[in-house]
Amino acid sequence: MSTVSRLLSHPRGLISKIAAIVRECSEAERRMAALRLSPDRFATRPDAAPDTYAEFLFRTSGPLQREPSARARARRAALR
Repeated sequence: MSTVSRLLSHPRGLISKIAAIVRECSEAERRMAALRLSPDRFATRPDAAPDTYAEFLFRTSGPLQREPSARARARRAALR
């Protein structure tokens, strides 16, 4: 039995795989938008420490990159 016929014989499995793909694409799009609009991207020296407190506040005014929680990582690993 091929993979396609196996997936089609179990519609719930196919639907959950499609939902996982859509979730992953949505998360990737959200992260790319946050990176594109990050104030650090517009700094003249993004790898250097801020010179003033005002520059520090500007750099941290955008969304901070957060790593997913252990629970979210475990859930994502279970889907694969």
